[in-house]
Amino acid sequence: MTHLPARRLLLVHAHPDDESINNGATMAKYAAEGAQVTLVTCTRGEEGEVIPPSLAHLAPDREDQLGPYRVGELAAAMKELGVTDHRFLGGSGRYRDSGMMGAEQNRRPGAFWSADVDEAAAHLVEVVRQVRPQVLVTYDPHGGYGHPDHIQAHRVAMRAFDLAAERAYRRDLGAPHEIAKVYWNRVPRAYAEEGFARLRDAGVFAKSAAPEDVPGLTADETLITAEIDGAAYAGRKTAAMRAHATQIAVEGGFFALSNDLGQPVLTTEHYQLARGGSGAPAGERERDLFAGVAA
Repeated sequence: MTHLPARRLLLVHAHPDDESINNGATMAKYAAEGAQVTLVTCTRGEEGEVIPPSLAHLAPDREDQLGPYRVGELAAAMKELGVTDHRFLGGSGRYRDSGMMGAEQNRRPGAFWSADVDEAAAHLVEVVRQVRPQVLVTYDPHGGYGHPDHIQAHRVAMRAFDLAAERAYRRDLGAPHEIAKVYWNRVPRAYAEEGFARLRDAGVFAKSAAPEDVPGLTADETLITAEIDGAAYAGRKTAAMRAHATQIAVEGGFFALSNDLGQPVLTTEHYQLARGGSGAPAGERERDLFAGVAA
């Protein structure tokens, strides 16, 4: 990129659909405002369970073509969010979905969970040095809910954050770049509970998940340093989630994964500042992830 927009945001996610569920409103907002929004997805989500019966043949225990199909779903979702720069870590198919923690797929050759962190981080360093983001968004050290690929995405993102700034590291990957701020996805428990109350009142799904099933949930609201009001982009977020049709069933402002347990679509998206300085007064939450960042 020869000309870089003034504001540049990089998001690192494990599988297609994670970005829309966690950060869809944030991504749509910044893309609409003219910021450069870059998404790096670490795997193609080959081990996901397929919701529509008509697509069941794609599953890993049948034709094993879910990964390529989800590449198309991700492209459709990004179109809904207005994001034009979306990539797979190391290229499409470089790393494979590892399945849930403890599954035999964790040890499969090419599984992201078993990848060397420094090797994987080098692929991300190249992206960082090209797009030169001021802000990076990824998961907390637990990966939000303990999925091995989410944990590994956190490790790779944080390692790349360090390596990209090192002047002596891999100059063949581009000029060093220091990311100003790193955020981890968070959801305040009280906000999630409000969403589940709306779900119960709506009666959309026969059964519902629990707040504990929401990735990044925390009862400690002191961890949350930023919140993005995405109400104006709720339609774009739900449209992006709907594009991931093999994984998500959307009903109005609610959705379910393959377990058919309803959850609210959360349009205010919350973050924990993990690196860098806050752009908000002490004790207040930032309303802009670029607050305090020089262009």
